[in-house]
Amino acid sequence: MDDTRTIHVTVNGQTHQCAVAPRQHLVDFVREDLGLTGSHLGCEHGVCGACTVRLDGQVVRGCLVLAVQADGRSVETVEGLTEGGSVRDLQDAFVARNALQCGYCTSGMLMAAAELIEVQPDATREEVRAWMSGNYCRCTGYQAIVDAVCDVLAKRRATGASAAIHGARA
Repeated sequence: MDDTRTIHVTVNGQTHQCAVAPRQHLVDFVREDLGLTGSHLGCEHGVCGACTVRLDGQVVRGCLVLAVQADGRSVETVEGLTEGGSVRDLQDAFVARNALQCGYCTSGMLMAAAELIEVQPDATREEVRAWMSGNYCRCTGYQAIVDAVCDVLAKRRATGASAAIHGARA
């Protein structure tokens, strides 16, 4: 007996038809079946944020969503987020502020920070800290991550970039 389900899913703009096990997690599907290894599997309890992806534009923990739940839906991974170039300044700020060390949490941090910048472009330092607290990092101590996100927010506010990007998505 074949214990797989066929799903149709768009990942980073590309449509896929794949057979998946009913209990396969979305993060395992994008990593193992599609070879998109930017999202990581950390705690497997939805706590650490290393597996963060967007499902129909909403940030979710890929370890808590089954691949079959993505049937007919759109998934964006960190690879898709970076291909578009909309987070280049965020990536540059992470490097400049040394907001990454081992890199394991970085994809989830970038996904969370990108969402924050989109939905709350006027976030204060305290709001950035609270928002990013849902993602674990064992190397940097968070200060550098918060600094990097705040740098990008300030630069985008100064140039009007966050309003233009935020308005384009609305």
